[in-house]
Amino acid sequence: MAEHRQSRKRRYITWGVAGAAVLAGAGIAAQTSMAATTWPAQKTFTGRAFDTCTAPSLSTMKAWHTGYYGAAAVYVGGKNRGCSQPNLTASWVKSVSSIGWKLIPIYVGAQPPCQTSSNPEKLTASTASTLGTSDANDAVAKASALGMKAGSAIYLDMEPYAITDKSCNDAVLTYVRAFDKQLRAKTYRAGFYGFTSSSAKAIATASNKTDLPGNLWYALWDKTATTTTDWPWGSTQFTNHSRAHQYMVNSKETHGGVTLTVDRDAWDAPVAITG
Repeated sequence: MAEHRQSRKRRYITWGVAGAAVLAGAGIAAQTSMAATTWPAQKTFTGRAFDTCTAPSLSTMKAWHTGYYGAAAVYVGGKNRGCSQPNLTASWVKSVSSIGWKLIPIYVGAQPPCQTSSNPEKLTASTASTLGTSDANDAVAKASALGMKAGSAIYLDMEPYAITDKSCNDAVLTYVRAFDKQLRAKTYRAGFYGFTSSSAKAIATASNKTDLPGNLWYALWDKTATTTTDWPWGSTQFTNHSRAHQYMVNSKETHGGVTLTVDRDAWDAPVAITG
């Protein structure tokens, strides 16, 4: 299978370099400033979700709509997006949504300067803020063109890196803050995909929560479908339907007679608004 972020081997290597997970954290990341009168109601999905590199065909999505999974994550853009998306069109989004699927937009933005893998777009301390803003504008444009409306959540994908490298971590947080601030200016909810040992940990344990994401999708491959019992940080963080957990990768499964290899997610967080 063509891996959708980095090769699994590379992801384990960079995950290991980033260090072991620490079971500690600070307070909840603020989602806001969101005036209730201007923001669409959040569309929350709670249940099983999957993500895979290339959005499956419409026929596959129809076959897979058996009730086991209720949501699918799709890569809407980013210069570091790993796969082509021949199926991911506004028509596809409308069709799969009408079947009953909930969709989770992922944007593979600029990656850390200290990350060991090579990527088409890497941020630096000097470019982090401007890149964050421009990438957020692109993410909103891509999601909107697919029919994912204002009020949708967009999840920024940040792969593992050494968060003990202070200058690198500071640059990443600058980028994330700029990205999230601009998302919210466009009336899109800010989400973040990262690893409990590194990128997600950087968000959850940051002492300054200003402009950080309000929804955290954490990668912890413990094969446990939960967003609570293995949550590594304080119980008051990312509450009220703001957590998702990627708990298994490279799971070969057959539903409705069609076989795919996917990553499994336990979901209790906002998704795209497509109706």
